[in-house]
Amino acid sequence: MTRDLHLTGDDAADRFLSEDDFALLTGMLLDQQVPMETAFAGPAKLRDRLGALDPAAIAAMDPDAFQAAVAEKPAVHRFPGSMAKRIQQLAAIVADEWDGDAAAIWTRGNPDGAEVLRRLQSLPGFGEQKARIFLALLGKQAGFDGAGWREVAGPYGEEGCRRSVADIVDADSLLEVRATKQAAKRAAKQKA
Repeated sequence: MTRDLHLTGDDAADRFLSEDDFALLTGMLLDQQVPMETAFAGPAKLRDRLGALDPAAIAAMDPDAFQAAVAEKPAVHRFPGSMAKRIQQLAAIVADEWDGDAAAIWTRGNPDGAEVLRRLQSLPGFGEQKARIFLALLGKQAGFDGAGWREVAGPYGEEGCRRSVADIVDADSLLEVRATKQAAKRAAKQKA
């Protein structure tokens, strides 16, 4: 599946996300409690530090050495310890259950949207919302066309919306997504 992502503000990091399925999956894993650009730039940082972003090699690394690579300044994530563990767990699943091919999660067996959502939710760090957002990203920007993906992705699958990373295609859409998220946070605070 071809894609031309613009999520980090860094051309090289965006190109890596566009070309490497495990990088994209790892970026989505990292997308919590840090700015989106930081999360999705993380896989390129790891590749540069490790020489490659290979699921089997990451899974086999000494956990302390891998955590040190995640924590190296500038850190891949603000919580390098817990994220290093999650990345290694994700890498082990991709290596062991998907033969090292992250894209197999959404391509093997020609799955429909519901099956891909189930597969994503079985991954460490992918709760329902993150799995739906990633499914929408696959459908909107990576050519995934499994039956029912828009419905299963829920509001993130809606055409023309600006809710999540799935909707960011340029600097303007990034600003629109940020505004939508800020409005949702304000509404949540007012309800509390």
